[in-house]
Amino acid sequence: MKRLVACILSLALTAAAFAQSPAPTNPRIRLATTTSTEQSGLLAYMLPSFEKSTGYRVEVVAVGTGASLKIGEKGDCDVVLVHARALEDAFMAARFGADRRDVMYNDFIILGPVADPAAIAGTKTAVDAFRLLASAGSVFISRGDNSGTNVKELDTWKAAGLKPAGSPWYKEAGQGMSQVILMADQLAAYTLSDRATWLAMKDKSSLKILSQGDPLLFNPYGIITVNPAKWPSSNYPGARALMNFMTGPAGQALIAAYKIAGEQCFYLYK
Repeated sequence: MKRLVACILSLALTAAAFAQSPAPTNPRIRLATTTSTEQSGLLAYMLPSFEKSTGYRVEVVAVGTGASLKIGEKGDCDVVLVHARALEDAFMAARFGADRRDVMYNDFIILGPVADPAAIAGTKTAVDAFRLLASAGSVFISRGDNSGTNVKELDTWKAAGLKPAGSPWYKEAGQGMSQVILMADQLAAYTLSDRATWLAMKDKSSLKILSQGDPLLFNPYGIITVNPAKWPSSNYPGARALMNFMTGPAGQALIAAYKIAGEQCFYLYK
C-alpha cells in the first residue's frame, strides 16, 4: 500500500512539474529518422505525449538512415533517430553529433513468396539464405538507398562472399521499406525488411517470413543530437529534451507498450 501511495505521489509531482515548466524558447524540433520508425506508427504513437508534456513540436522527416545522417551533417535537423551503428559511429567521429544513446532494438527478417522458389525457408543463417537466393537467381528487391536496412543487406551479401549488384535478378528500388515490400509482393520476389515495418504492412502483402532469428540480423536503434558547435542554429535543448524522453522512463514505457495486432515491434535494452 505504501509503495502504491508513493507511486501515485511521484506521478502527481511529475505532472505538476510538467505543468509548471516554462514553454521552450524554441519549440520546433526537426527530427530526421529512418522510415521504419515512421511507417510502423511508433512516432505517431509516442510524440503526442512528448509534445503535450514539454511544449515542443516535432517535425519528422522519414527518409532512411543514410539520408537522415546526411541531413544532420548539413545541420538541417536537430536530432536523428537511426539504425546503422557503423554509420552512426562515423557521424560521431566526424563530430557531426554531440551525444548518442541506445534507444531500442528489434531484428531484420527475410521475406519472400509462399512458393519459396529459392527454398530458403528453414535456413539457419541469413548467409545461407542469401547464398541460396543467388544460386537460384530468384528476384531480390533491395532498398538501394543507403538506409539502415540496405546497409544490413549489403553486409549480409558481403558475409556470404557475394556481390549481387548488376545481376539480372537483383533489383535496386531506391524506395522506403513499405514500398519495397509492395514491390516484392507484386513481383513474387524476396527482400530484407525490418520487423516493425513488416508488422505494419503484412496485411497488405502475400509475402511470408522465410528466414529469421540469425544474430547477424540484430537491428539496434540510436538517437543522436546534432552538434551545436558545428551548427549553432540547431535546437540543441530541444534535441536533448527529445533524447531524454526517448531514453527515459516515459518514452521507454511507450516503446515497450507499442504493438501491432498484439505483436511487439521494438524491444528495450535490459
